[in-house]
Amino acid sequence: MTKNDLFDFDLNFLQNNTCLIGTDEAGRGPGAGPVVAAAVCFNKTDNSLIDSLCEINDSKKLSELKREKLFEIIVKNTVCQVVFGTVEEIEKNNILQTSLNCMKKACLSVIEQLCSQNVYVIVDGNKLIPNFIYKQQSIIKGDSKSASIAAASILAKVSRDRFMNKLDKDFPQYNWAKNKGYLTSEHLDAIDKYGINKYHRKKFLEKHFSKQLKLFNI
Repeated sequence: MTKNDLFDFDLNFLQNNTCLIGTDEAGRGPGAGPVVAAAVCFNKTDNSLIDSLCEINDSKKLSELKREKLFEIIVKNTVCQVVFGTVEEIEKNNILQTSLNCMKKACLSVIEQLCSQNVYVIVDGNKLIPNFIYKQQSIIKGDSKSASIAAASILAKVSRDRFMNKLDKDFPQYNWAKNKGYLTSEHLDAIDKYGINKYHRKKFLEKHFSKQLKLFNI
C-alpha cells in the first residue's frame, strides 16, 4: 500500500483494527442549493483498488469526468454515505453548523453499516464534529492528504453537482448547471432579473441586495 501517498497517509490512523472514516463537504460557498457531506471508509483495500484510484485527490483539483469515474469506484468499494443539508437548515442553523451536522449524520450511518464502535474519524478542515462521541481529528487540507477524505470530497461534490444539474432543468434562467449556485456575476444578474426562489440562501444574498438598495437610496 505504498503506491499512493494519500492511502499511506491514512495508514497512520489504522491501529488496533481501527476503522478509519474520512468526511468532507461540498457547497459551503454557493448562494443557492444544499450543502452536501459524505463519509467514506475503505474497509477492504488492496493493490487493485489503489491502482484504480490512483488519480484520487481533492475533488476541486479533478475534472468532472475524472470525478464521475472515481465516484462509481468509490461507491462500489467502500462503506459510505452522502447526506444533504437543505437551504432551510442552512438558513436556520448557519452554513457551518449545517455542514458539520451533515458530516455527523454521514459518519454515524457509516459506523452503523460497519457494525463497529472502534472507529477513528478524520474531518476535513479545522473544525471538529460537535457532540460526537467517537475519536476524531480535523485535518487542514485533508482532501489533498487523505484518501478517505478525498473520496468523501468526491462523493459530496458529484452528488451536489448532479442535484444542481437537475434543478437547472426546472430553473434554467439561473444557469445552475454551470455555476452550481455560486454567486457569479451571471447568476447575480439573473437574480436581479428574475428574483429568487426557494433554493436560494437568502442570508447569502443580503450583501448583494443591500448594494442594490443603496443604488436607489433606500
